[in-house]
Amino acid sequence: MAVRVLVVDDSGFFRRRVTEMLEADPTLKVVGTANNGKEAVEQAKILKPDVITMDIEMPELDGISATRQIMQVAPTRIIMFSSLTTEGARSTLDALEAGALDFLPKRFEDISSDRNEAKKLLCERVKQLAHQRVNVASAVKPLLRPASPAPQRTTESRPVATQKTVAAPITSKGGINLVAIGTSTGGPVALQEVLLKLPADFPVPILMVQHMPASFTPAFAQRLNDQCKIQIKEAANGDVLQPGHAYLAPGGKQMLLKKQGGQAVIEIIESAPNLTYKPSVDITFSSIAKIFPSQTLAIILTGMGADGREGSKELHKGGSKIWAQDEHSCVVYGMPAAVTEAGITERVLDIHDIGTSIVKRV
Repeated sequence: MAVRVLVVDDSGFFRRRVTEMLEADPTLKVVGTANNGKEAVEQAKILKPDVITMDIEMPELDGISATRQIMQVAPTRIIMFSSLTTEGARSTLDALEAGALDFLPKRFEDISSDRNEAKKLLCERVKQLAHQRVNVASAVKPLLRPASPAPQRTTESRPVATQKTVAAPITSKGGINLVAIGTSTGGPVALQEVLLKLPADFPVPILMVQHMPASFTPAFAQRLNDQCKIQIKEAANGDVLQPGHAYLAPGGKQMLLKKQGGQAVIEIIESAPNLTYKPSVDITFSSIAKIFPSQTLAIILTGMGADGREGSKELHKGGSKIWAQDEHSCVVYGMPAAVTEAGITERVLDIHDIGTSIVKRV
């Protein structure tokens, strides 16, 4: 049976373009279109599509507000079309918090310079979202459970983490010296849920890999830093790991860990063009396995595909602990399923329990 899609955009030209691209694939069928958020909500209730493609800026009701309403009255898998700008990143993060599951650049040239390749990738993303084990209801929960603000927050953004003189030790003794987290689709909300539970004096550093474009990771790191008690920043080349600090891999590149002068130091490198994920959980976790082979708590959260499985295997082989988010609380049970089915997980946890469990374990 074909995947049924509702296309929402205030531009008639863009609606026609997306419709043509989707319907070039015989397994996809556009069952309706809407030119504003208000129409989208009504069409979602009537047509009950499998997937909705949603623009952010529209008259009468914007895409973020429409997403929020749809997730309340007719929960549906929603992919946002976003501009790859700082403001576009902020709006997309708002849409993900409202319940959207995924996003794509609105300029198809930003997906691929080859039109046919861009069409192929768009269709693949829609089909993947439709066919993956997706818990649409889990995307609504953050809206119903508002986060408590960190005590340090003011009306202005907190400065992002800066380097201090105290570095996290590299030791061969037992225990956990590093937490590493990998995630993809559904990850921004899941990471927020986990990191909000960590105290300001959290005793070890955290490395985070979230599949995200280069223009999005600075805004995402700043948002997390504003919300959480620990210090959070986009990772930079040469950052020395510090306790109570979390480092987000920059989009479009790869984040490695290396030993330098007895300290654990982040190395940011250009990504090979043939790699699917930039950043890649596997690449980061594999580098961690060389520095903290038995002292890492690695956690795989919601996401499509299996990125993180091979890197987690390397960590597990060295004696590190692997946790995974459970299927019920995942938006997309792909990456956690991959490590769970590999038989390497010590624990499988609901997303709302992971943060407190990390504190207890570390």
